[in-house]
Amino acid sequence: MSPVSGPLRVRVPASSANLGPGFDALGLALGLHDELTVEATDDGLVVEVRGEGAGEVPLDDTHLVVRSMEAAFSLLGERPAGVRLTCTNAVPHGRGLGSSAAAIVGGLVAARALVAGEDRLDDLMLLQLATDLEGHPDNVAPALLGGLTIAWVDGAAAAAQRLDCDVPVTVFVPPEPVSTERARGLLPDTVTHADASFNAGRAALLVAALTAAPDRLISATEDRLHQTYRSLAMPDSYALVRRMRVEGVPAIISGAGPTVLAFARGIDDFCPPGWVVHHLDVDPHGAVVLPAS
Repeated sequence: MSPVSGPLRVRVPASSANLGPGFDALGLALGLHDELTVEATDDGLVVEVRGEGAGEVPLDDTHLVVRSMEAAFSLLGERPAGVRLTCTNAVPHGRGLGSSAAAIVGGLVAARALVAGEDRLDDLMLLQLATDLEGHPDNVAPALLGGLTIAWVDGAAAAAQRLDCDVPVTVFVPPEPVSTERARGLLPDTVTHADASFNAGRAALLVAALTAAPDRLISATEDRLHQTYRSLAMPDSYALVRRMRVEGVPAIISGAGPTVLAFARGIDDFCPPGWVVHHLDVDPHGAVVLPAS
């Protein structure tokens, strides 16, 4: 089968994982997007990056989007002779907004579309491949499916349940990143039964709050499993979360941080100097293939 002629565009959203108590399980797709333009060529690889990551990420076959595309081509048993890839990125890197998940899902969706492989690589298979590449499904699930997702792994099989969700979101992005590895390395090997029980109840409440009972969000976003431990890597972010919560704002650390996410509007006065504010909606679509411009 010949690759699709002409360029394709793929839009993929940022995502926030954990959402407070839903550690490694809950994720939310956000209305901040990376966009990929891909085109099959006769020979070779050309990569261009604009926006976030420009001048920092590699422009060869080690680029995460390219590696993800290659994984899809290998599974599909088909690849073009060459690829021209342009990444126009708006999702900040290293800030807990799912930039790597966006790159992985975007690359997989782009590769599938480029060789017309939708009938051979459905979304469930793509979720599995994305999870294998990312190492966990909590960000790749909302990046692929949109909305609010509950993601889990049975044995080695990734799965996700998508739910509709319409809540206001404000994110406060600090100027400096924190690596996921550093943030995860601060977590203890064990937690108390009381803390595990607390988070299980709050995670269940959070699903209800985000889908049907937003007045419960301040209680539903309480967490005892990860945010306090990670505060050493992001003291300013943790202090901002605590300050906002004292004022009744349901605020959390987004993913592994250091971005702070709040389910509210009209709270820009909380933003520390030098940070960037984004007012976002929940993205209901996930990764989509767009008409070529």
